[in-house]
Amino acid sequence: MRKLTLFMVVAPPLFGAVLFGYILYRGPRMTVQHHVREFQMVLPAPAVGSVSVTPAAGRAPAQAEAAGLANPVPATPAALVQGEVYYGYYCAFCHGGSGAGNGPVGNSYVPRPADLRLPRASYRDGELLRAMLTGIGHEPVLERVVPPAHRWPLVTYLRSLQPFR
Repeated sequence: MRKLTLFMVVAPPLFGAVLFGYILYRGPRMTVQHHVREFQMVLPAPAVGSVSVTPAAGRAPAQAEAAGLANPVPATPAALVQGEVYYGYYCAFCHGGSGAGNGPVGNSYVPRPADLRLPRASYRDGELLRAMLTGIGHEPVLERVVPPAHRWPLVTYLRSLQPFR
């Protein structure tokens, strides 16, 4: 009786382990999926009549046209609060709460994010907007993330971070 009880306690886990090992070793393999590296891929041509999904209204301005853009958002207290909220949404993770470039995500980047408190007096508002949307490193994603309605309040708030204008 004791051997039967021992067998009933030990046999099921042992059988399960053997079955698991067999399935793991002899189980299904991905033999039909070929490993293709990204640089080996040849993308198909776009379909005839296809249209780009990037809207022209949301794109960052070119360098020449950026120089002529003026910020339509006046530097009122309400606009600064609105820009501060948008800064918290889109920028604070990398640039930090004060704009020093020491945010929790930004600390992992090499080079570290720019210190937004430094004077950017040589930048006009349009050029600052363009640099913000198409900057170096990881920043070009902001062009797709920040809606056009949030961009100018952000520029207004960034101007307020700079102690010397």
